[in-house]
Amino acid sequence: MTDVTIVWRSIADVPADLGPTVVTIGNFDGVHLGHQAVLERTAALARERGATSVAVTFDPHPKAVHTPEHQPELITSLEDRIERMAATGVDAILVQHYTLEFSLQTPQEFARAYFVDGLKALAVVVGHDTRFGRGNAGDVDTLSTLGLSLGFEVEIVGDVAGRGEGRRWSSTWVRELLEAGDMRAAAQILGRPHRLRGVIVHGDEIGRQIGFPTANLQVSGGYIPRHGVYAGWLTVVDARGGGAGPVVGEPLPSAVSLGINYTVGGQELRVESHVIGRTGLDLYDAEATLDLIEWRRPMLDFGSIEALTDALAADEVWVREVLGLTAG
Repeated sequence: MTDVTIVWRSIADVPADLGPTVVTIGNFDGVHLGHQAVLERTAALARERGATSVAVTFDPHPKAVHTPEHQPELITSLEDRIERMAATGVDAILVQHYTLEFSLQTPQEFARAYFVDGLKALAVVVGHDTRFGRGNAGDVDTLSTLGLSLGFEVEIVGDVAGRGEGRRWSSTWVRELLEAGDMRAAAQILGRPHRLRGVIVHGDEIGRQIGFPTANLQVSGGYIPRHGVYAGWLTVVDARGGGAGPVVGEPLPSAVSLGINYTVGGQELRVESHVIGRTGLDLYDAEATLDLIEWRRPMLDFGSIEALTDALAADEVWVREVLGLTAG
């Protein structure tokens, strides 16, 4: 057992003297409440057994390898997936590099190489819909059978459902809600606000010219939700040698424009964050996260800069209310 979650990038990185483990496996995209239930049970069972809890996940996503022409839009970046998985209390995370060669292992070959030889698992904890091995041929019944022959227990965690609708928490449901702009409902399933991650780059500086300077986030991770105006929190996680050092780790209240700015002739999707109540910030080149709290309206062509400016002012008033800021 460890005090800080360890991240391994290969089964070869696992120490030979690690000792017994309790393992779970999955893509864990979004790390929603259903995933969290499996991860938390893994951590709890490991504590009961005096073992190390290990979560095995994959990068890139298997669908990106098997059908590269249809790249999946992941809910979370790998960095955020690891962070959210670690928050459930697991001791270690194995990020398995997923390749076509890796995918050719049969369920039996995978279970022996990873659960038995690599991780020395006492038990494996999974959700009921877990699939593994070549062609996803292995399921929970396969796993239970392998556990009997290879010497590890199998525990299956049932579905977690909510919102009084009887529908289980799932990544598919989260994507549907994000597409609809229902950020509050998505956050209920995720257990936290939806997050984008990226680097702040130079933009057209039109916002600065009209009194609403923005940080232009070049998104590298996180599912792009419905286009429009949002209330959110921008947080610099790494100044990367730039001028954002003084605000690293500080959530900055923001009015967010996500989409195409039709009024000024925009043609590309932009994610721009106007930090409220702070002036003189130098955020360029910093790595930042953007937690989206609530959707306000779609992107519109206001016909003039004057009308756009009025709309932005009204947006800021609304954002202050949503985020619980004092008027100013």
